[in-house]
Amino acid sequence: MTDPDPIIMKQVLSELRDVNKERRRTAVMKLGMLGGEEAVRTLIHVVSNHHEDLIVRGRAALMLGKLGDVRAVEPLIEALDAPGYQTPLHAVEALGRLGDERAIDPLIRVMGARNDRMREAAERALRNLGYNFQEEPTP
Repeated sequence: MTDPDPIIMKQVLSELRDVNKERRRTAVMKLGMLGGEEAVRTLIHVVSNHHEDLIVRGRAALMLGKLGDVRAVEPLIEALDAPGYQTPLHAVEALGRLGDERAIDPLIRVMGARNDRMREAAERALRNLGYNFQEEPTP
């Protein structure tokens, strides 16, 4: 993974500390596009920050899935319990992309606890992880 230009990274990190949540929402998307070690660490911090705007956290989860770094697995598993809809949904999708088996049990739990769209995303993620859905036995 190539690290982006440090000047650009410094600017994006500055935007991430802005009081304006729209700027922070855009900054996390930029971090995901830039990639690199610092972007991964920062996005993990953002998705784990319980005081951050939920859309910012959701976008951080989305970008962590795109970056593909398995260090994000545990923070993304924790994000499954975030309030709202966007952060857990993007965390489910990201976990499916990361391909780490640690996500299987938490994703199975999500399948039984969420709405249709969340269950469908969890099922896709589990299939990506190679989970074998077995038919329910008929009585």
